[in-house]
Amino acid sequence: MGADPLLPDRDGRRVFVALGDSFTEGVGDHDERFPNGVRGWADRVAEKLAKAQPGWRYANLAIRSKRLRHIISEQLEPAVAMRPTLVTLYAGGNDILDLGTDMDALMADYEYMVSKLAGTGAILVLFTGFDVKVSALLEPLKKRNTTYNQRVREIAAEYGAVLVDYWCLDAFHDRRMWDADRLHMSKAGHKYLAGQVLDQLGVPHKILPKEWDPPARLSLREWEKRQRRWVHDWVLPLFGRKLRGITLGDALSPRWPEPVRVPPKRGLKKLAEKRPAIGP
Repeated sequence: MGADPLLPDRDGRRVFVALGDSFTEGVGDHDERFPNGVRGWADRVAEKLAKAQPGWRYANLAIRSKRLRHIISEQLEPAVAMRPTLVTLYAGGNDILDLGTDMDALMADYEYMVSKLAGTGAILVLFTGFDVKVSALLEPLKKRNTTYNQRVREIAAEYGAVLVDYWCLDAFHDRRMWDADRLHMSKAGHKYLAGQVLDQLGVPHKILPKEWDPPARLSLREWEKRQRRWVHDWVLPLFGRKLRGITLGDALSPRWPEPVRVPPKRGLKKLAEKRPAIGP
């Protein structure tokens, strides 16, 4: 990559707005110093933007567990009002996991949101979804993932968006790129994805892939122990929340609800120290 970033400003403004659900909020990249107790790839992208081009401001409206309809109703209008010059959007993953989701209706709503964001004139970054190997129970949803990804690719091409084809990132086949719940990226996963986004934008960075030894093979007893722990810690609470009609995001607010100027040195850590962190 060259020495200079390729992102233009608009009338001297550089505003990055990140929209979506837990993927963009940063769930899995635990850090109690930051709002909502997480950091995530979008924070890391904002910091590298500010280091390469001082003057960037950044807002992150994403909240875990949000469905596409919530993202449209709660995040779209505020994002447009911020007059962004760069927008990232990942939405729809939670809908895919819901029984009875109409994929045609979902993707029509997705395109509606993309059209509104593209209308701002901002550089728009979209993501396909990854085929997370959580459990054989979720394999029937693979057809939905395929449909979603194909439509995202088509919509990205139609609206001139930058596409991060998450589905094709082989590094995420390593289980160490995932948090204990197996649905959200680990810190290493978020760092790697930040590098992929920056590469697509042509912004210089020094984020390198994690170098690991080959994963150790688990004995049958170890595998069974991990499965029981995962079911107890993550699966049963998830179904319990679904039965009660609540989500982990119900009591949370956006991490960076208004554009904040990102310091070129020490980045968002410097800002986070000035405000109380909110645990997940």
